[in-house]
Amino acid sequence: MARLGDDVVAVTGASGRLGTRLALRLAAEGARQRLVVRDPGRAPRLPDGGPLPDATTAVVGSYADVAGMRQAFDGVGTVFLVSGREGPDRVTQHLAAVDAAAAAGVERIVYTSFAGASADAVFTLARDHFATEQHIRRSGLRWTFLRDNLYHHAITTFVGQDGVIRGPAASGRVASVSHDDVADVATAVLLDEREHAHDARTYDLTGPTAMTLAEAAAVLADLTGRPLRYEEETVEQAYASRERYHAPRAEVEGWVTTYTAIAAGELETVSGDVERLVGRPARSFAQWLDDYPDQWAHLRAQKP
Repeated sequence: MARLGDDVVAVTGASGRLGTRLALRLAAEGARQRLVVRDPGRAPRLPDGGPLPDATTAVVGSYADVAGMRQAFDGVGTVFLVSGREGPDRVTQHLAAVDAAAAAGVERIVYTSFAGASADAVFTLARDHFATEQHIRRSGLRWTFLRDNLYHHAITTFVGQDGVIRGPAASGRVASVSHDDVADVATAVLLDEREHAHDARTYDLTGPTAMTLAEAAAVLADLTGRPLRYEEETVEQAYASRERYHAPRAEVEGWVTTYTAIAAGELETVSGDVERLVGRPARSFAQWLDDYPDQWAHLRAQKP
């Protein structure tokens, strides 16, 4: 896959799970890129330990650092905007990053949004993503939205120390997706030689099937040899059981509504966009677990 002209791609969140995967893929394709990170020491490295070829690193404190973001995007044609960390000012930071891109003369944004993003989504953070999408639409920039479902990795983090996944998800299903599949789709979209082929397009990125959390727990139980299980909570119980973390109310609301969004069916739709864009089926939860045993090995060691 050849890169599109001499376009420089800025990869935000380049030290994270998704950004690192994307940066390595772009490097393998010979793309010119700028890695936007908080800590230069965590910028992606090739297997031999050397810096990525034909890449520069821009260090920015946060998306809210408008001047820093403006400088990071200078001379960039496309920005891959990874959604920022959860927090009360998340939307404000997203909007600041979009404004910085427009001020720097960026032409296109590819944004990692979320499944079912809308103003009235059950999952509160999906509302944040929708607000960001709307701002990007108004910015005048060319855009593509990658609406990711929950990541496979996230499912493993739902398991408590006692081996129980607790939450008000009822028998709802989630079509979780792998970081690798999202990175492969992003690579295909960013480097497609057909100019404007993905402009004003929204892609729903999911795994090949949707599962209940009880089914996910059963898969994990088989792998770990532990009696992992899903236990239904009411919404009130969910908030009460998370009080011990002393997290801000908005953050806890995001945690709880992840489950209620599953119960409401907002994350159950299976899309064929991964296969259509990268030419192979999306990886299932079981396949991801097989590929990344280190990501769930801790579940074997946990004790009730």
